Parts: sequence; structure tokens; C-alpha cells
Amino acid sequence: MHSLEQQSCLSDDWNKVEVAQDFTTDYVHHTRFSGSVRLGVFEKDFVMPGGIRKHSGLRHVTLHNVTVGDNCCIENIQNYIANYEIGCDTFIENVDVIMVDGQSTFGNGVEVSVLNETGGREVPINDKLSAHQAYIMALYRHRPELIARMRGIVDFYANKHASDVGSIGDKVKIVNTGSILNVRIGDCCHICGASRLSNGSINSNEAAPVHIGHGVICDDFIISSGSDVDDGAMLSRCFVGQACKLGHNYSASDSLFFSNCQGENGEACAIFAGPFTVTHHKSTLLIAGMFSFMNAGSGSNQSNHMYKLGPIHQGTLERGAKTTSDSYILWPARVGAFSLVMGRHVTHSDTSNLPFSYLIEQNNTTYLVPGVNLRSVGTIRDAQKWPKRDKRTDPNKLDLINYNLLSPYTVQKMFKGREILLNLRKASGELSDIYSFHSTKIRNSALVKGIRFYEIAIHKFLGNSVIKRLENIDFKSDEEIRARLRPDTSTGSGEWVDISGLIAPKSEVDALISGIETGSINRLKDINAEFARMHANYYTYEWTWAYGKLEKFYGIHPDAITAVDVIGIVNKWKEAVVGLDRMVYEDAKKEFSLASMTGFGADGTQAEKELDFEQVRGDFESNPFVTAVLKHIEVKTALGDELIERMKRVAVR
Repeated sequence: MHSLEQQSCLSDDWNKVEVAQDFTTDYVHHTRFSGSVRLGVFEKDFVMPGGIRKHSGLRHVTLHNVTVGDNCCIENIQNYIANYEIGCDTFIENVDVIMVDGQSTFGNGVEVSVLNETGGREVPINDKLSAHQAYIMALYRHRPELIARMRGIVDFYANKHASDVGSIGDKVKIVNTGSILNVRIGDCCHICGASRLSNGSINSNEAAPVHIGHGVICDDFIISSGSDVDDGAMLSRCFVGQACKLGHNYSASDSLFFSNCQGENGEACAIFAGPFTVTHHKSTLLIAGMFSFMNAGSGSNQSNHMYKLGPIHQGTLERGAKTTSDSYILWPARVGAFSLVMGRHVTHSDTSNLPFSYLIEQNNTTYLVPGVNLRSVGTIRDAQKWPKRDKRTDPNKLDLINYNLLSPYTVQKMFKGREILLNLRKASGELSDIYSFHSTKIRNSALVKGIRFYEIAIHKFLGNSVIKRLENIDFKSDEEIRARLRPDTSTGSGEWVDISGLIAPKSEVDALISGIETGSINRLKDINAEFARMHANYYTYEWTWAYGKLEKFYGIHPDAITAVDVIGIVNKWKEAVVGLDRMVYEDAKKEFSLASMTGFGADGTQAEKELDFEQVRGDFESNPFVTAVLKHIEVKTALGDELIERMKRVAVR
């Protein structure tokens, strides 16, 4: 005590200052102690960028009711640190104030008014929030008992983790930061230059550290592991999922961002950003919408009120939708999966049963081109890049993401879409120039091609499923083939849903909801475990659905299927796969056309232009995507041929 006083240290009551067994006073200077304080040992150095070494210890700091773990370095705190437990090997320097003021839930239970700014779809955020939990909480408002139970589960969790003492984990670094008020900070978090953090949790850990950078302001928030919030981002009442990246002055309020979202330069208000929602541009506003696997072009915009009862409208872009530069949608509207939106759309269309479409505006009219995106090289490239761009390193993943382009969810819509198009043609006649559907117009040629695109994709999906089911087995008879084709479970035969990244049978989601309503499922981790089970059983359930569609599409009763029938299905599948790949190949070729070379070889001849293009973009035949398409044709053809050979052996018996 005496030596500490000689080193300009003060305490209201030295009896309340506890120290570790091997504690020495050498590295504690100009420190004021207040309330109960516990100190670990100061034995290690920190090596700073530039090579300077700083020994652990306390310098120029006021501590009130604080526990400091071993080998921390805390210095130059302008005000004080109050009511915190600080882990080991943590470095805190040049901070204004770090404190917990009263009882706090650290962001757990904060209500986010997602989709409807005026309320009615609030999602209470929590450390364990998954995209799927939030989806049910926001959209299943027609089940009030369910919502009440889920609120109760989150309240229980928030109250269980409430405290008047905050925590800063091990190996945390906090430098040049303003105020940190009522924030729980996990291990290995790096906070550098943030302006203000209040009422939140930063769920960093060693496997997936969180970085909070310069000028960041966060109020009423939760940031999940592996995320990066930097460069003046401003968040108010937001949940940030795992491995998200928000920066370059991005501002968001009342919004949920799930795994691998990116937001830069633009603005978000009341959005539900499912996994892989990406927006990069300064003039882009996302408002009151639900998205996933979505890419917003520069200047994309939506309106959620028509100047009547306020901002009460909302909209959905189903998985994989894209908006081009300067596109606009007047909510309410619903855009089908993997569709492209181009131009201004004000007619509240619903194209959810016509996936893989283009919505193009001409003279204030929305023209729909159904199914055309199936042949787009961009769509295929997107489907390949998403799994590679999953930056989550945390072994405990909150969101369960199904990346499949073709699934019972999208293919059921193609069945409906094909039926819609056939019925339109029947009702308006085959010679009509234009067909009307849900406030949109479809040209005759687009309708005919749309039917063909959907049929090709259905052949591809069902053929894939049959081949997968029959692989690696040498069958002796048709009966053996039928036995193998019979599903392992009846689950999966009905409608399927995409609950923000997780594709599952609606019956399974309904069973989970009933379990929550009756109270048999009453913990956050139990809800997440049910989602994990659905995700793990996806392919089992998928086969049940596909099996049920064989009769509808091929006119073959599965109980009477023969090797000859299987050969017919596989031949159609081969035709579809190769046909689709050829279309993609031709689409890719456009990227290497003379028109695409405009701007290359700035001051030279045509030959120099082509050479410059080749140096920058490579040549068509050796482009990695193009070679992958050709390889895909080769591999799939061989796969189909192998099954046909096995079936022929049964057929000739």
C-alpha cells in the first residue's frame, strides 16, 4: 500500500483492494481505486505495431468495482472504468469511459421494429438469434400464442444474463475509443477508434474475433462472432450476425443482418437481411424489405408508404434476387427467387411463383420474362460463389444455410409457374402478343420460352434426385429398383418453405411452432437444435418430395417403375443438363464478344484491342468458369451413362 501511494496511487479504502499472490507494485502508477477492486499479476510485455514494447500494468486510470485479470495493460483512461470484470492479457489504452450503469441485459431483449417501422413485427434480439428464429418471430404474427411464448423465451434468456457488472474477455484490445456503456465484450475482440458503444453485446471469441473500427457508433445492438464493423458505421437497434462486414459510413436502424451480410456506404431501415445480403453503394437505400442471397445495385431504392397511413408497407425479394442500378420498387410487392429487377416498378406485383425471371420496366409497365435467369451465367456463378464466401470460422454456427439453386422450394414454384403460364396461354389463346399476370405483362415469346425453361429445370432436378438415389448399387430386378426408390420417411411430401436460408418442409416448421406453443420446446438452444435437425435431414426429405413428383411429371406410377422408365428419365435429364449448360456457355460467350472489348486497347488497332482484352480478361476457352461448364457437361454425361448401363443390365434380364 505504501509503495503504491508513493507511485501516486489513491484509494477510498485500501482494505477493498485485493491482489493476486505474486502481485508486485512495480507496474501500477497514478491509479485511483474505488469500491471493490481485485488485481492479477503484471508479468508480461505487449509488443505494439512498430516494435515498441509495453509492460502490463496500470497507469493513469481510475477503477471502481473492477476485477483485472493477469497480465493486462490499462493506461490513460480519461474518466474511469466502473463495474467490470476484465479477463487476462487484455490491453486497454486511451479510452474515455468504460462502465456499467445499473442492471443491464447488454442488448438482449432489445426490440427491433423490422419490416414495419410503425411496429407490429418486432423481433427481440438475443445472443443466440438465428435467421430462422427471427423469420418466425417477424412473419408468423397470425399465431399470437407462438409470439407470446417466443417473447417469454427471449425474456427468460435476457433476465438470466442480466447483471450490474459487465465483462471484457481475455486478449481483448481497446484503444483510442470514446465511451463504452453497458457493453459485454467477448474474448479476442479488437476495438480501435470507435466513437460510442452503448447497451450491447460483442460476442467475439478466439475462433472468430470481432473487429470494431474507427468512428463506429452502436446503440442497442448485438454483434455476433467474426463480424467487422468499421469506418464510421452507425447502428441503432440492430442485430449483426456472424461474419458480417459493415463499413464505409453505412447506417442502419431497426434492422437484422444475418450471416455473411455486407453493407457499405448506403442505408438500411427496418430490413430483414437474410444470409449473404450485399449492398455496396452510396446511393442505395434498403427499407422495410426481406432479402437473402441478394445483391443490391447502386441507387436501388424502395418506398414503404404511399402518403396515406404512413410507412406501413413491406416487401419481399425471395432468395437470390438482384436489383440493377437505379431500380425502384413500390412496396408492397413480392419478387420470386433468383429474379432480376430492372427499372421502376409501381404496380405491386407478386411473382413468387415465377422464379428465375427478369422484371423489366418499359414505359411504366412491368414486363416479366419468366425462367430466363436459369440460363444466365451470373446465376450459376452466384450459386458457386456463396459457399466459398462463407467467412464464418466459429464452430458454433447460428444460421443453417442451404445453398442449393434447385430445391423442393424453388422447383415447387416452377411446377406452379409452368401451370400458370400454360393456363394463361389457354385462357388468352396461343396467338396473343401479350399476356397479363398480377399487374405484369408477359410477351408471347417469353411465355413459350418460360414454359420450356421450367420444364428443363424440373427434368434436371428430378433426374438428379433419381440418379443420387440409385447410385453405387448393382440392381438385379425392377422390384429391387422400386424398393430402393421408396422414401425413408413420409416427411417432406407437402409444401416447402425457405425460412431465411434454411429450406425445409412446412410440416416440420409447423411441428416446431406447435411445440413452442404447447411449451414442450421452451429454450433458445432447443429451437436452434430443431432447425439443425431439419437442416441435417434435408436430402432425406428432398427425396420424399421428388418421389411424389415422378408420377405428376413423368406419368409413371413409382410403384410400377421399371429400369426402362429410369433410362427414359435419365435421358431426359441428360438432355436438360447439357442443354442448360450449353445455354450458360453461350451466355458466357457474350462476355468475350467484340462489344465487350469496347474500351480495351485504348489507342491501338483491332488486334491490339483483342490482345489487351486477353491480357486482362484471358481468352474464352481457358476462362476458369467456361472450362468448369465444359467439365460439368462431361462429368454429368458420364454419370448419366453409367446409370443407364446399370439399368440396361436389369432391362435385358
